[in-house]
Amino acid sequence: MPKAEGLKIEYGSEELISPEYLETFLFDSPNQYIITETDEFSAVCPFSGLPDYSYLKIEYFPEGGKCVELKSLKYYIISFRNVGIYQEAATKRIYDDLKKLLNTNKIQVTTIYNTRGGFDTTCVEGTLD
Repeated sequence: MPKAEGLKIEYGSEELISPEYLETFLFDSPNQYIITETDEFSAVCPFSGLPDYSYLKIEYFPEGGKCVELKSLKYYIISFRNVGIYQEAATKRIYDDLKKLLNTNKIQVTTIYNTRGGFDTTCVEGTLD
């Protein structure tokens, strides 16, 4: 696979992502629609070694009787900061980790990345149906 030219900036593997930071609290309202958003998500493009910045939106219904605790979510999201992971894979990883944690099928994760090389990228994983 070709590599981008220029300065090589070191980054870590996906093993640095820390789902063990995630905590939940019990919540008995499976029909409540929950949205959690931040514009502070970042990871590293494994092709260029440059940071990718994104708006992150997590939407879910707590069918499993649990909600994600926000401080723990912040620590989890920060664990991506020095990880080399493609935008699409980062979106899927967040979805997979939260779906498992919350035990819900009604979850959707959206990332809207800052423009890179003239391209806008939005990734959506999951469904609320």
